[in-house]
Amino acid sequence: MKASSSLPPAAVPNSSCFRLVATKTKSKGSQAQSPLTQNVTAIQGGTATLTCKVDQNDNTSLQWSNPAQQTLYFDDKKALRDNRIELVRSSWHELSINISDVTLSDEGQYTCSLFTMPVKTAKAFLIVLGVPQTPVISGFKGPVNEGDLVDLTCTTVGSKPAANIRWFKGDKEIQDVPSIKEPDSKGKTFTVRSTLGLQVDRNDDGVAVSCSVDHESLRSSPQVAKQVLDIQYVPSVKIDFSRNFAREGDELRLECRATGNPTPEAVKWKKDGAELPDPDRMVVEGNVLIISALNKTDNGTYYCEAANTMGHNSAEYILFVYDPSALAGQSGPDHAVIGGVVAVVVFITLCLVIVLGRYLARHKGTYLTNEAKGAEDAPDADTAIINAEGSQANAEDKKEYFI
Repeated sequence: MKASSSLPPAAVPNSSCFRLVATKTKSKGSQAQSPLTQNVTAIQGGTATLTCKVDQNDNTSLQWSNPAQQTLYFDDKKALRDNRIELVRSSWHELSINISDVTLSDEGQYTCSLFTMPVKTAKAFLIVLGVPQTPVISGFKGPVNEGDLVDLTCTTVGSKPAANIRWFKGDKEIQDVPSIKEPDSKGKTFTVRSTLGLQVDRNDDGVAVSCSVDHESLRSSPQVAKQVLDIQYVPSVKIDFSRNFAREGDELRLECRATGNPTPEAVKWKKDGAELPDPDRMVVEGNVLIISALNKTDNGTYYCEAANTMGHNSAEYILFVYDPSALAGQSGPDHAVIGGVVAVVVFITLCLVIVLGRYLARHKGTYLTNEAKGAEDAPDADTAIINAEGSQANAEDKKEYFI
């Protein structure tokens, strides 16, 4: 049995007197090794485990003390009345305890003592990480108009060490946004703020801007706050049409697509700047203009107009009605292009043939002329060419005299 087991429970105090009594029960010739400990990092609200080990021990007691030098456990005897502190393991070779629901005030240097003569100790530093609170985004007072400058501020408190803030616009991170880190009154935790400036446009309407708090206490689950942008802008207008070629007798559908914030009012259709001329054949259903039984009198420019409190905008469509018989006789623009390319290729080929033919003909004529000059007295063609060359050389020496 351990030496401390012979002591009455009342002798498990939180005082130095008790340690002296325990020491007297040990042999002065103890060969026990020094205790071994490790520093511990715990998250605020979590559990910290302090472990003290001795490889060789001749029944010598172990003790854990807190930074205030209060005894927590002496062997398997609990000395401090704190329900958060529990025994994990007690033997001659190990004393391990748990501190649950740790707070920032639990941080500090803990001591494991081995009661030999003299007493041997080892230190373990407990680091407590302060968990940052969920961030809050402030500064947006929407809706705002297109082109305005918006300042968004993300704030988180309670981090230790100071947390980092990252900004995202949609899925894309915004780089190099500065942060301010301020310690609290006790200097244990930090308040971190970061302000993002954005000049918004219509593409930002409905986009979520978020700030993410990164901290080692959060591990793989950062805390995030989001702000959806509400941007007001003048309507954008576009006309979609049902056919590329409008022929006489066909039906044509023109759809007006208008987007804006606030949502545009009902669209209006006009032709050549005036009201639609034929309401019997030109029918408006919602934002769609339907023209039935097209004829050449429908030719002209059609306008779709949309408006909201920010302003108005319009789009136009130029209608030209074709004669069906004229369209049937056309071979199409693709055939014309292909025909033109073929004609150019044929012309270039003919030019190359003519130039090559003239070159070959000129070269052959020179050969025949040289052969003829020496052919009179030569037995073969080679001798004739040599004689021709010789005769040309001699011809240079001949001179004519006129008397």
